[in-house]
Order: sequence, then structure tokens, then C-alpha cells
Amino acid sequence: MAEALRMVKAELGPDAMILSTKKENTGGILGFFSKSVYRVTAAIEPVPRPAPAPAYVPTPRPRPERERTAKEELEGSMFAPLARELKELREKVDALSRREDEARKPAATGEGQGQEEPQPLGFNLKNVPREDLEEIKKLLLNTLAKSQEGGARTVQWPNAAETPPAEPQSGLELLPEDSPLARELVQSGISTDLIRRILDTLNALPGEDGSQSLKSRLGATFSKLIKFAGTLKMRKNSPRIIALVGPTGVGKTTTTAKLAAMYALNRGNKVALITMDIFRVGAVEQLKTYSRIMGIPLEVASTPKELEKAVEKHSACDLIFIDTAGRSHKDKEKLDEMKNFLDNKTPIEVYLCLSATTKDRELEEILNRFKIFQVSKVVFTKIDESESFGNMVNLLMKDNLQIAYFTTGQRVPEDIEVATSAKLADMILREASE
Repeated sequence: MAEALRMVKAELGPDAMILSTKKENTGGILGFFSKSVYRVTAAIEPVPRPAPAPAYVPTPRPRPERERTAKEELEGSMFAPLARELKELREKVDALSRREDEARKPAATGEGQGQEEPQPLGFNLKNVPREDLEEIKKLLLNTLAKSQEGGARTVQWPNAAETPPAEPQSGLELLPEDSPLARELVQSGISTDLIRRILDTLNALPGEDGSQSLKSRLGATFSKLIKFAGTLKMRKNSPRIIALVGPTGVGKTTTTAKLAAMYALNRGNKVALITMDIFRVGAVEQLKTYSRIMGIPLEVASTPKELEKAVEKHSACDLIFIDTAGRSHKDKEKLDEMKNFLDNKTPIEVYLCLSATTKDRELEEILNRFKIFQVSKVVFTKIDESESFGNMVNLLMKDNLQIAYFTTGQRVPEDIEVATSAKLADMILREASE
């Protein structure tokens, strides 16, 4: 049968569907000396011809009420801060000029008016105190320096009492060091407080030399801050029973088939499948197809008693994978119902499947609702569909979770791999460089 399956894949490709399998006897004389063969009928779905693209009709763009001129854009971006600073400086100089005029008026009406030529009204630098001249000089130099940098920051006034309030800083400016790695971690979506821990741990690593790449050092840092489960270890006298739970649409059924293929076909372990997903249309048939191709037994359990019997039936296996029905994390009643299914006499490990495309806040909410299952490990799916991976680092570090696998596509069993610190570092740095 294994040879027949290899021939099917070689002829029709990995997407071939097994339609029927039959064992027959051929040859021989009067039924004697016949040879057993397997007849496998397979097919592949034809690729549908793409529909013709609809004619392009440009959508009229709403005309803005008024577009800003280039002069207004320039004044509002680069020169606006500098203009404000120069205005404040001019007001300060005018105040000094008025002070000088007021001091000169009594002298003009005094007795010594005929002995000395009156000074013209207006501003005279000779009459400005030395400390005020020094202050004006500092202001001018500071303004000039900031204008050469682009005029985007506020001038720091020398007098602390006149210092304007500081502008709010971004997350990057609050970091302990402004390094390229810090910028990439910010870009990936990792929170600022966790970036501090990552940088502190990375800088404390021993034996830094030129031969170590940034990726390897970041991987070593993740190995200290995040728990990675590694490959499953088999038990001697009982099977390891693993149930995959999670919200709808994260790919639990496909992940179950990938895990079964990884350990049955690639590692030679004895594996059985159990499905509890009797609610989704086609879920049982999908898993039946996978189990038939891989030659792995499949049981369907619709009640806790049936689940207990199925586990007992395959107690001689090394691994038993249980595919559960997807449940919304907001449906507490359905989650409690599924928990009763998994409260089995035999201990069941619960793996929580999460999509890498889910946002931070929703990941936290999903985890909090699924904690009733006593989640032991996490599987992140849809890595190939995600644009950033900082949300995974945030969840794993904040909640001290153990990660087991990454899934990177729909192919069974190719698109799954054991989660490692090196792989996570590669994902973070590759995303930042793209």
C-alpha cells in the first residue's frame, strides 16, 4: 500500500485525492499461486479557468475642499518650529529695547541735558547688560544649530524657568540604547518594556566576538527568555495524548494532520487520530482522507464516553492526536462543554492553536478564555500570512508560555516545523529587513 501511495503522489502530485483502495489477487492457476496487489483509484481536481477580469472603471476621487500650497506645507513642517523660536527671540529683544527707552526718558528731562548730546531713541546694544547679551548670543547659536538639523525640534532655552514643555517621546527614544537592533524590534511590534529585557539579556551574553552574527545572538537571547518545547518524547508504557484546541479558523484540523504525518511518516511512531469536530461540514471527511493516505487509524467521538473508548482502543500507540471543534473565545458555554469532553481519566495534554495574524489584545483575550483547559503549549499557525511577529514574542514572554510548533502553509506534512529560538530570531530580523 505504501508503494501504491508513492506512485500516486509521483504521478498526480501531493494534492491527489484517494477515491478508493482495493486488495485483489491476480495470476495463478485455479486460485493457487496468486499474487496480492492493491488497486488504488486517485484523482486530482482540475484547476478552474480564471474568470475574465471585469473592465476597469476608474473610481472618481473626491476633490478636496482646498489643497495646501507648497509654501504652506513647508511652513507647517520644517520652518514652523524655527519661526516660533525666532518670534520668541524677537519679543525678548523688543522687551530689552523698551526697558532701555524707559530708562532714557528721565535722563532726557534732567538738568544735564545741555551738557551731553541726547542718544537717539531705539535699541542700542551698548546699553544692554552683559548677561543679557550672553543670553541672546546663546539663543542665536542654539537656533542656528537646530535650523541646520532641519528645524524639527524645539530650542532648549538656557534659563530653566523659560524652558518650554518637552514633546512626548516615542517608544524608541525611551529605550536604553538607540541601536539598529532596537529599531528592528520596535518595527516588529515588540513592546518597549520587553525590548529592554531583550537588549539587557543580549548585552549580558558571554563571549561576544566578530564571528557571531546578530541573528545568532538574538536567537541565544530568545532561548533564555522564552520556553521552547522541542520534539515530542515518547513514553514507554502509555501513549502521549495531545488535544488541539483554539478559536475557529486557525487551522486545527490541518495542524493535527501535519503532526500525525510528522511523527508517523517521518519518525516512524505509531500514531492514531481522534476527531471531535462533528459540527463543521466536511471536517470528518477531510481528516478521513488524510488518515487513509497516511495509513493511520481514525476514530470519531461525539460524546465523552466515545472519546474514552477511542483512547482505550489505541492505548498501544505512541501518540494519539485529538482534533477538537473550533470554539469562539467569547462563547463560554461551548468552551465549558468541550472541557467536559477532555476531562478524561487518561491525562490529555492541551495545545492551544493561535493564528500569527491575530493582534496583541485579542491574543491575550483568547488565552485568558482558553486557560480553563490548562494549556501546556502553544502552536502558532499561518506564519506565511502574517506581516509581523512581535505579537508572538509579547504573548510568550508576558504569559511565560511554552511554544511547540510553527505552521507555515497548507501543505501536509511539509508546512510545519518545531519552534526554535533561531527560527524566531530569523523571522523577526527578516521581517524588519523587508
